[in-house]
Amino acid sequence: MSKFQARVLELVSKIPEGKVTTYKKIARALGSPNACRAVGNAIARNPRPPEIPCHRVVRSDGKIGGYRFGSNHKARLLAKEGIKIKGEKVNLKKYIFKFVK
Repeated sequence: MSKFQARVLELVSKIPEGKVTTYKKIARALGSPNACRAVGNAIARNPRPPEIPCHRVVRSDGKIGGYRFGSNHKARLLAKEGIKIKGEKVNLKKYIFKFVK
């Protein structure tokens, strides 16, 4: 595992149940605001889903996005945590988790 991937997964581990964040917010928290795609690639190689809750990372427009086990499974995991999904989107204003600097 690369240092970058380890840093990404460390941040993902901090997202509490019932909250989501975006690839962009993770990239910004790492000090690399243009690294959204690299964040997505690191998350895609998560060795321990859902223990490391990569299902809590969504797109900047609120769409739930992809997931190793399918977007329907991701939606079920989020719903199980109390996150309401409407039209394949999460209300970011309600559910966003912001990393503390």
